[in-house]
Amino acid sequence: MFRIPTITKNLLIINLLAFIATFVLQLRGIDLADIGGLHFFLASNFHFYQLVTYLFLHASFMHILSNMFGLWMFGCVIENVWGPKKFLFYYITCGIGAGLLQEIAQFGSFYMTIAEQVPETTIGTVMEYGVHYANALNSWTTIGASGAVYAVILAFGMTFPNERLFIIPFPFPIKAKWFVLGYVAIEFFSSITSTGDGVAHTAHLGGMLFGYLMIRYWNKHPNASFDRSRGQQFFENLKHNFEQRQQQQRRPENPKMHAERGSREDDREYNARKRQNQEEIDAILDKIRKSGYDSLTKEEKKKLFDASNQR
Repeated sequence: MFRIPTITKNLLIINLLAFIATFVLQLRGIDLADIGGLHFFLASNFHFYQLVTYLFLHASFMHILSNMFGLWMFGCVIENVWGPKKFLFYYITCGIGAGLLQEIAQFGSFYMTIAEQVPETTIGTVMEYGVHYANALNSWTTIGASGAVYAVILAFGMTFPNERLFIIPFPFPIKAKWFVLGYVAIEFFSSITSTGDGVAHTAHLGGMLFGYLMIRYWNKHPNASFDRSRGQQFFENLKHNFEQRQQQQRRPENPKMHAERGSREDDREYNARKRQNQEEIDAILDKIRKSGYDSLTKEEKKKLFDASNQR
């Protein structure tokens, strides 16, 4: 059975428990979505902790189902490649970034509303109206993990751009990079045209934007942080196993087998070939760390595969 990695599994559990708690507490007159949901920063019920708590609250069964399916489908892969610490940092940071961009979009909407009524509106004027309508602005609340989940989908597309996915209703596979670009295009146009549909399209774009910037930074600075991720450990273990197998090959199985082989290979020639092979493997592993597995040529992939399976 497919094993769900630790962080992804815990995120799924927390979201499910929060969803159940929302309806249970609602029966007791407690609105968890109002307490933990992300309010507009000019609203009276806004608190900074809501930039995190809103990620674990959902409005309906289909809302949480779609988000958790995306988290499970793509989060398992990314966490196994990046490791738990890097994945959790990415998920929470992109979720906060999605919330911040949603706050900016709401401020722009509020500004335009005031500007229609008050000529020569300034930032100070908007802030004054915000204080006056603070209670009414509590209705501007955002909940859901969509911003963080969209960032995870983006991470999959950037890590495995040529991986083919089967997406309903298309009867043919789509490369991950086109799948992600399609998501971006849909959310961008929806944020412009679908006003008042109750969906935080700007938050979705915000999560993907923060994710894109973070991944670009990590690609340019591979040793800046999280340099012991599972992805790198995997290739380091691969290198270690390759070296061990090479050493085992040098050891004679028994004297009779060596006698049948005839004359032994010259030590210098053997060491030179071994050193050349090791340098080629090291260069391939370094290329993976910097540019990803998909940057390898067919010959490099075959050489790495042969080295990892050589006995």
